[in-house]
Amino acid sequence: MAQVAREKIYFLYEGTDRKGARVKGEIEGFNADLAKASLRKQGINPLRVKRKPKPLFGGGGKKIIPKDIAIFARQLATMMSAGVPLVQAFEIVGRGHEKPSMQDLILGVKADVEGGSNLSQALAKHPKYFDDLFVNLVDAGEQSGTLETLLDKIATYKEKTEELKAKIKKALFYPAAVMIVAVIVTAILLIFVVPQFEELFKGFGADLPAFTQMVVNMSRWLQAKWYIPLFFIVAAIVAFTQAKTRSKAFSRFLDKISLRAPLFGNILTKAAIARFARTMSTMFAAGVPMVEAMESVAGASGNAVFYDAIMKMREETSTGEQLQASMRRTGLFPNMVVQMVSIGEESGSLDAMLAKVADFYEQEVDNAVDALSSLMEPMIMAFLGVIIGGLVVAMYLPIFKMGSAI
Repeated sequence: MAQVAREKIYFLYEGTDRKGARVKGEIEGFNADLAKASLRKQGINPLRVKRKPKPLFGGGGKKIIPKDIAIFARQLATMMSAGVPLVQAFEIVGRGHEKPSMQDLILGVKADVEGGSNLSQALAKHPKYFDDLFVNLVDAGEQSGTLETLLDKIATYKEKTEELKAKIKKALFYPAAVMIVAVIVTAILLIFVVPQFEELFKGFGADLPAFTQMVVNMSRWLQAKWYIPLFFIVAAIVAFTQAKTRSKAFSRFLDKISLRAPLFGNILTKAAIARFARTMSTMFAAGVPMVEAMESVAGASGNAVFYDAIMKMREETSTGEQLQASMRRTGLFPNMVVQMVSIGEESGSLDAMLAKVADFYEQEVDNAVDALSSLMEPMIMAFLGVIIGGLVVAMYLPIFKMGSAI
């Protein structure tokens, strides 16, 4: 019979070290006896070892988000630049984190490193949180003896990436939130407010204006069939989410039309170029070969159109083609970007030139988001005015009509 793999367990311990000083911490093992044996090998006399309790609701408590990984990278880079040993840095960062799930992740990596694994190997065991780019850069740093420098570059890269994501979310969230509020307010008016006016209109003894009658009919239908629009809204959201997640063709179609969308398309294009330049610059600065770097760069672009283009560029550069010539053929990169890359290739400072391109386009995204917000505010106010104001006018038209008749 095949042996069933046993899951390792975390234990909390208290004991004394070789000098007799009291120590406590956390250790991984299959059972308490093996944990004690492991502690003795480390020169610690275990006085108390108990299993670490699991969180009440599972999952390690609070979901780990990309921003947590960015902060972790910066903390680790800061610790190492201050001369703190790697294992001790993991201990300090892990114990000090407010999220139990993040603590478990960091201390799990620490346990693998203590067990003899390289840092890149330990991180590669958690692909959900540490992508190929992160692992490859750490591996390059370990092999070249510049782990401290590479960790700083990773931290900078992650911080810039998260800042860019936040700007894109800001651009998309504001109009979406207003639309949701408009739908909710309209539904409340039709279901709860319009019926009150309808009772008032019954005593008029005259036909209602066409606009008012239309609103009243909408209110009656929504009161009786409220579950129909709710069902379609929920079904549309679920269908869209599932199709985007499971269908590559649908996801590619969305990525393609998003780049051509009015107002937002320009921002998304600039963001993709910024991610391309920032990732490529970071990989080159770490000494990763171009062809090897391009796959990670393609994955970090965040758009299927750019992914396909970058993978095509990878094929062409692997045969000796210049990067700037390959970029020009895609038709996705502005002439300024191509020229900057050309200068970088000729001068041997491609990573520096790409970093300047990334800085420029990140600032462009920031400016575009601010401009879009300024443009959207009056448009959104006008939209809300038409929807909400239209309902109010519809309710007061019969009163105005009655007043003019008198």
